[in-house]
Amino acid sequence: MRLALAVQTPDVSLALPVALLSGTWPEKLDRAAALGVDGLELMTADPHGLQPRRMRQDLESRGLNAVAIGSGAAAMQAGLTLLHADAAVAARAATRLDELTAFAAEVGAPLVTIGSFRGRLAGAGAGARERLADALRLAAERAAALGVRLAIEPLNRYEADLINTAEEGLAFVDSVGHASLGLLLDTYHVNIEESSWEAPIRLLMRAGRLWHVHLGDNNRLAPGDGMIDFGALVRTLRAAGYDGALSAELLARPDPDTAARRTVEHMRPLLEDA
Repeated sequence: MRLALAVQTPDVSLALPVALLSGTWPEKLDRAAALGVDGLELMTADPHGLQPRRMRQDLESRGLNAVAIGSGAAAMQAGLTLLHADAAVAARAATRLDELTAFAAEVGAPLVTIGSFRGRLAGAGAGARERLADALRLAAERAAALGVRLAIEPLNRYEADLINTAEEGLAFVDSVGHASLGLLLDTYHVNIEESSWEAPIRLLMRAGRLWHVHLGDNNRLAPGDGMIDFGALVRTLRAAGYDGALSAELLARPDPDTAARRTVEHMRPLLEDA
């Protein structure tokens, strides 16, 4: 398993609450390399002004890679969601997902994550669930042509009214029916919605659909600053055969650099423990 940190890319003007590391793009990469993480999850709102091939070189020169592209910044900064009540905005969101997928392919990221970017059923009108499934089926088809996959994130009930649990996520993915659409689990949301750690991990691993994991303690702070037993989580993932990224997407408290450092200090020994 690879340890990663979620960071925002230079196109994002907002200070995203769950983005780690401070400074310019090169400074963030230097800090990540100094901490000894394996990669970064790039939170990108609009990739048009970015240079993905140069960014990939920047990462690789420091022994890093892009483990995923997060779509949440497009929802937070640009107000784009796939289930937006305004059909024109929803269409722009679908286009932006394709653009993020193309960016992922060029920067070397294997997947694009879909959390709040999907939007909410409430206010989206009749047939919203089916429209979302259709949109993601088309997006997954286009992503597959670029060698990229899409991963939906079950979110807790306070943040989403569609796909709160692993079981609901798997049922939705099965209804879409495309091999390039899977799921990610976020420990913060799992802690709220699931009745155990083992069941959702085993369910998605048996289905071959667990492609990414977000780290955050029960209070959404860095691992070790709350009550989750991350040692047990790592053991469960290992036993199930998970070998993907563990990406810290958590509140940047007390500041982005300290949160990143605490994450690494807590997680690295657990990952190195045989």
